[in-house]
Amino acid sequence: MGRPAKHDRDQLLDAAAALVAGSGPAAATMSAVATAVGAPSGSVYHRFPDRASLLSALWLRSLTRFHAGLHEILREEPPRAAARAAAAYVVTWSRDNLTDAAVLLAGARELGEHDWPPTAREATDQTNTAIMTAITDLAHRLGARSPTEIDRVVLAVVDIPYTLVRRHLRTEGTIPAHAPELAAEAAEALLPPTVLTDDHSNR
Repeated sequence: MGRPAKHDRDQLLDAAAALVAGSGPAAATMSAVATAVGAPSGSVYHRFPDRASLLSALWLRSLTRFHAGLHEILREEPPRAAARAAAAYVVTWSRDNLTDAAVLLAGARELGEHDWPPTAREATDQTNTAIMTAITDLAHRLGARSPTEIDRVVLAVVDIPYTLVRRHLRTEGTIPAHAPELAAEAAEALLPPTVLTDDHSNR
């Protein structure tokens, strides 16, 4: 019976995430990850055949973690409350998961998406399509029908909260406690009158 691996997949990805968060995507090399966990480079290559595989796995792990909670909130009723909660969640999750948030802020392109294995690019596309479908469904439940109305919901629920996260993390390295409520208020203010179908008592 072989010895158990000293450094498992998540430990290596944790190290890569910390490198990205601390010094940017370029810092997350195979040798740097090995050094960070105190392992020979061969241990990293045993788990990931190359840097593209490492970075794509890191991206998908962070993205999946983020989307898991967001999917749950987007399905909530009433839809107006769900929109507010989703906007707040983007900020709260980022505040509670700073390293994963830094990976997502770095972006797939900066993490070498062009060189990722086809399966990783397909998984990313499928994950992003699923969350956009969920947001579009929320928009429809709110009464949005035109592309403009749907875009306003996407802007309210994801884009503006994401911008708030990016500004604070890049300038301060943290996110203030008041930020989630600001995101929720901004989301409500942005939704067009035609989709404001819930009573304010549901706030």
